[in-house]
Amino acid sequence: MFFFSTAVIAGLLSSLSWGTGDFLGGLLSRRVNSLSVTIGMQWIGALLLATIALLTREAISPVTSLLWAAAAGMVGSVALLLLYSGLAGGTMGIVAPVAGVVGALIPILVAALTLGAPSTLQLIGFVLALVAVWLLAGSGGEGFHWRMLVLPVFAGVGFGLFYVLMARAGDYGFFWPLTTARTAAGLVLIPWALLRKAPLAPPRALLPMTALVALFDTGGNLFFLLAAQNGRLDTAAVLSSLYPGVTVLLAWLVLKERLSAPQWAGVAAALVAIPLIVA
Repeated sequence: MFFFSTAVIAGLLSSLSWGTGDFLGGLLSRRVNSLSVTIGMQWIGALLLATIALLTREAISPVTSLLWAAAAGMVGSVALLLLYSGLAGGTMGIVAPVAGVVGALIPILVAALTLGAPSTLQLIGFVLALVAVWLLAGSGGEGFHWRMLVLPVFAGVGFGLFYVLMARAGDYGFFWPLTTARTAAGLVLIPWALLRKAPLAPPRALLPMTALVALFDTGGNLFFLLAAQNGRLDTAAVLSSLYPGVTVLLAWLVLKERLSAPQWAGVAAALVAIPLIVA
């Protein structure tokens, strides 16, 4: 019988929340510029987190912790921009899975260096989870060129650093570091939006939908940090990285989109990986 610790449950809830947020964000981006949606999400999320921090009377985190959080937010925003640029280039079947796998590999390496290697079963689970991310996020069909790897690799590095930096920031707080990360992310995106001549916020009519996306995306951050605080960084990052499975399953259930054979294989790989990671 497998014991699902707080870290494991939080990691899975993170993937559920992030995956749902990505699904809703994808729907919203069909109606308005995705950069405007992302900026709106960051500021709404920052406001929500600051409100919770004030209501719970959480003490302000040390400056060092807030600086780690700000760095995480900025790096995560740059990674998101690189990911969007890669996806816009028409190589989605390569960009999405490469970014997802690289992003999960970095916390695994950092945790191995700082905490020691995980067990053999967990390593097998990590490998299966990474395979699942690749299969779930990839759509295939593009001819491969090495230059296609540049943007997704750098995006993945950014996402991986976000995991590591955010976990470090969470050593001395919870809501205030997350608020700082969101605020920094929103600030970094503004110059890019001005350069692209994109609106700095979605239309007022779409703000409720944007707030819903922000709620789920913020939830993903909350649960990831909770997982990292209560367990190993690699476990938290790998379980959180399974969010593409939630997105594709929601597209299948809600939009009646057909899942490819590789995506179904990815779902199966994820289901096998989870108990191995828990072992």
